[in-house]
Parts: sequence; structure tokens; C-alpha cells
Amino acid sequence: MLFLIILLIIICVALGLFVLIQNPKGGGLATGGSGSNMFGVQRTGDVLEKGTWILLTLIVVFSLAVTAIGKNGGSSAGSSESKIQEQLDKTPAPSPIGGALGTAPSAAPATTDTTKK
Repeated sequence: MLFLIILLIIICVALGLFVLIQNPKGGGLATGGSGSNMFGVQRTGDVLEKGTWILLTLIVVFSLAVTAIGKNGGSSAGSSESKIQEQLDKTPAPSPIGGALGTAPSAAPATTDTTKK
């Protein structure tokens, strides 16, 4: 699972770079200082746009994979978490009244009839 998270972070950084490289006016990488462009403006835009969509799809797929693995507890850390959960289940819950643990609740005082006749 850690591998998927690291891969997801790398893809997110790559997507950020792809978005920052793009120019909304269509200039992007094609507006270099050199006189000859290897790609045209349209071709560069197409490559960056397709790369952006591919990276976005990968982010969605890896995010869903990390979520599915996390819910199933598919890592070795899941076993230690289950041990912690077992310890929590064994611990007695505190009294809602606020009394100390392990003490029996005190008996209520006997009620006497205080109505006047």
C-alpha cells in the first residue's frame, strides 16, 4: 500500500507539472526561444492534453486502489491495528455516571412516604 501511495504522489506532481507547462492561449512549450519548434503549437497542446487526461485517470485509479486496500486491511500494518482493536475491546468501558471502574453502584437510600395525610 505504501508503494501505491508513493506512486500516487509522483503522479500528482507530474500532473501539476503538466498543467503548469500548458499555456491557456495555446503557446505552452511551442513558444520556446529557439527559432525552430520540434512540435507545432497544436501538436504540443494535444500531447500535453492527452498526458493530462492519462495522469488524471491514473490518479483516480490509484486513489480507488489505495481506498480499497485500506478498507480490506491488506497490509502488514493491518494486523497490528487489529491487535490494538482487540486491546480496546478488552478494556472495560467507563461508567456513564462517572464512578470509578470496578466499584459497584451504591444502593439507593430507602424512600419513605413523605405525603401528609
